[in-house]
Amino acid sequence: MKRISYYLLPLLLAFITAGTLQAKKKPAPTAEEKGLASINRISAEAFVGFLACDELEGREAGWKGGRIAGNYIVSLLKQWGLQPVFDDYYQPFEAYRIERQKPGRLQVHPDSIAKIKTGVHQKYNMRNILVKIDGKRTDEVVVIGAHYDHLGYDPMLDGDQIYNGADDNASGVSAVLQIARAFLATGQQPERTVYFAFWDGEEKGLLGSRYFAQTYPDMKKIKGYLNFDMIGRNNNESKPKHVVYFYTESATAFGEWLKSDVEKYNLQLEPNYRPWDKPVGGSDNGTFAKHDIPIMWYHTDGHPDYHLPGDEAAKINWEKLTEITKASFLGFWKMANLNF
Repeated sequence: MKRISYYLLPLLLAFITAGTLQAKKKPAPTAEEKGLASINRISAEAFVGFLACDELEGREAGWKGGRIAGNYIVSLLKQWGLQPVFDDYYQPFEAYRIERQKPGRLQVHPDSIAKIKTGVHQKYNMRNILVKIDGKRTDEVVVIGAHYDHLGYDPMLDGDQIYNGADDNASGVSAVLQIARAFLATGQQPERTVYFAFWDGEEKGLLGSRYFAQTYPDMKKIKGYLNFDMIGRNNNESKPKHVVYFYTESATAFGEWLKSDVEKYNLQLEPNYRPWDKPVGGSDNGTFAKHDIPIMWYHTDGHPDYHLPGDEAAKINWEKLTEITKASFLGFWKMANLNF
């Protein structure tokens, strides 16, 4: 057995001491880093897989599949200990339109409903889902949301009859769920109160977010909104990292935050930055932009299965969905805590 030379012992001890000191100096993860570490592909696959399964028959608003999807979301939120924004996890509302032989859209405004109810009409029962994390400031609120309804099914279709809506918008719902859990994982109370919203009836005319906006007691308290709608597919298969990032042009910090986070955390995304003076079109972001609330909106562009039965979980780009969820958590964490 070879013996260590006495001349080498001081050098060996120096290496050991240096290594020990280096280990001790390793900084503890920040709240932001703790939240980021909780976001993963397995959760994305689980959430989207359930919401887009055939048994939910396309999650049409007001139908059985849509109600099962809502029950599933609430069961997760309760399990994680998140509290409802209102008296209950569900914010129920009714939507009306004239009978189907005549043209007309579903309405949620009381004046429109009163007029429709004077004749033969349809009635839909729908439910938003809203939970919160109270901030240090209760006079300021930020909201993150995604619609959980889709188009249902058509028994007259030849072949696949179910509009599963994996990308539209189970992908967005999975992101809101993971970000809600990430906020809890930070172990830190945000500066602003945070609402996590799951809208019903978006596919029938942004009904859920419109109902929320017309009944919420003080929309001026809401300082920012982040929206998801279709964040799981490739518009161009040769560009699998592509994501469109709309944001309110005057909120320049929203663009700066994403650019910084992509570089800092080496996020595998290639964002197409699209500042917009007032982003009122496209999805539930429009409801908030019309109230002059700054918005962020993640979207991965259209694809051949948009609003068709082919929008299934097997076609999701899971890595991109996970990276977008991470990027949006980082941005929303800043929205909840920083001035902009």
